[in-house]
Amino acid sequence: MSVNKHKPHWLILPEDDANRQLATGFELSFPNKNIQVLPPARGWGHARDSFEREHNREMQKYPERLMVLLVDFDNQADRRAAVTSEVLDSLRDRVFVLGSYVHPEELKRALGMSYEKIGKALARECVEEKGETWEHPLLRHNLRDLLRIRKRISAG
Repeated sequence: MSVNKHKPHWLILPEDDANRQLATGFELSFPNKNIQVLPPARGWGHARDSFEREHNREMQKYPERLMVLLVDFDNQADRRAAVTSEVLDSLRDRVFVLGSYVHPEELKRALGMSYEKIGKALARECVEEKGETWEHPLLRHNLRDLLRIRKRISAG
């Protein structure tokens, strides 16, 4: 589904199909929100490059746009910085990087839920501002961006 670009809206750019399924669960939890899950980028580097080529310009054009890059951190503590290296400084407050510290497949095994159910749980916990899913060892590294997202969700 396409979003109204002139109203506050979220785009989610998943790295791969597993992350797309997580994002779909998240999107389904906010049926009245202006959210669109984009096609998978085929790797975190492609997500970063896509942002540099296309989304920097588009976000400047649409100041109501917020963007989530949903990537695997692959046990790399500096992955967030690597992903956002091509984000213009003027846009950084509207760009969020989230993902499993390893791979979504390990998160799925650890939580014993489908990707979509994990996405729904994460969405619910964003709104409730509590919950144990985000506190899981494979997700707790997202805390800073999660707090920023919660502020945006509660603001409108």
